[in-house]
Amino acid sequence: MTARRWLAWGAGIIAGLLLILIFTLLLVPSRELEQLTVRWFARQGYDFSAADFGKAFPLGVSAQGVTIADNRGPLLRLDTVRARLELLPLLAGKVSVDVDGSVGAGQFDGTFRPRAGAGVFSARDVRLEDIPFFRTATDADIKGVMTADATLAGTGRSKGGEVKLAVKGAHISGATISGVPLPDAVYETVRGMVRVAGGRATIDSFSLQGEDVYVRLSGTMPLMAPMGNSPLNLSLELMPRPAFLDRQKLVFTLLAKYLVTPGHYRLPIRGTLSKPLLQ
Repeated sequence: MTARRWLAWGAGIIAGLLLILIFTLLLVPSRELEQLTVRWFARQGYDFSAADFGKAFPLGVSAQGVTIADNRGPLLRLDTVRARLELLPLLAGKVSVDVDGSVGAGQFDGTFRPRAGAGVFSARDVRLEDIPFFRTATDADIKGVMTADATLAGTGRSKGGEVKLAVKGAHISGATISGVPLPDAVYETVRGMVRVAGGRATIDSFSLQGEDVYVRLSGTMPLMAPMGNSPLNLSLELMPRPAFLDRQKLVFTLLAKYLVTPGHYRLPIRGTLSKPLLQ
């Protein structure tokens, strides 16, 4: 048999397998695919629900009105989300998933290769007030417009990656940690980076720059499943100017035990991601 014929046979076999996969997905009811998704999130410790769940041509699923929650309440709401297998990598025997969707006026997209544990994700123009995690976890009103980029690589204990984010016009009010209030403030710039390696997340640099106050968060967090059980070893530093101190005397009176030098407060945060506590 000539090389050309071998190539023709190979292409025919791959095309046939792809058609079988497409028809199999078409025959599986959308309700069954939704239940598979619900069970997967349940194994991670979260509740998944969608106002509408269906298939995306040719090999994928889509949903609208998605809510992801835990026992505290909603953590993330997505107006739309779609996940599809890429056809060209599939023909080469590789699995690659494209994801895209919207959160309010913001958009997100990414690509993930499950076998390699590799992925690239980004989010643009996402309003923090459209992410219920902040209200659920801290009772805070948080506003601002976020941009984020993330990369993932590896599986198991060798899993690694990094997340970079920036927020414009951040406004934080009503935030508390284990019942202790934090100062309300407006921050012109918020920038942060989180690195993941060896099953641990490290906050290398996370800073909030306001007109009269500077805030810095640093520390580590071993990653657990579900994520909310991850123990925290963080330090939150507050460096207010005298005018800011004067405007929020009551708050800083309650934080007096964390004063390390004049104008410099350091708050040790322990507990877990789902229930942070001040030490």
